[in-house]
Amino acid sequence: MLTEIIFYGRGGQGGVTAANILANAALKDGNKGVQAFPFFGAERRGAPVRAFARISDEEIYLRSQITEPDIVVVLDTGIMDVLDVTNGLKKDGLILLNSNKKPEEFGFDFRTATVDATGIAIEQEIVVGGIPVVNTPIVGAVAKFLGISIDSVKEAIMERWPGKAGEKNARAAQLAYEKVIS
Repeated sequence: MLTEIIFYGRGGQGGVTAANILANAALKDGNKGVQAFPFFGAERRGAPVRAFARISDEEIYLRSQITEPDIVVVLDTGIMDVLDVTNGLKKDGLILLNSNKKPEEFGFDFRTATVDATGIAIEQEIVVGGIPVVNTPIVGAVAKFLGISIDSVKEAIMERWPGKAGEKNARAAQLAYEKVIS
């Protein structure tokens, strides 16, 4: 089965890295087809960005942007003021939001989940230039819905950032996996 995911965030939040870590974790979990790629434009730190991931138990031959995702991941809910993040989301799709609010507070006509990735990043001291980096907590939360093991996620994170930084990010992913609300 092919699952397509769009990550919406702002430059500097790690959306592209999140897609790459998720794909790596899915591969470690035994999926045969994985892709992760960004949508490039004139983005800069703070500007809206998109990243894509595809995960399948079979090889993937598609090489296009994702227009009808199964899952939408929003790293910064403020982006919803300028972008319709639900555009193209499949009727039975999931929207996962970085928020300390309850899912029902958003009023979407889609299955909705929330996780306080910002709070987790601050708690785990994953902050760059004064900005909480929410990508690793978000990956932990989305992995739960995809059935990807948290151990595979943590292994992918540790490969990306060996040592203390990796340990903090792996802990953040674990916490988000445990605390996501749907």
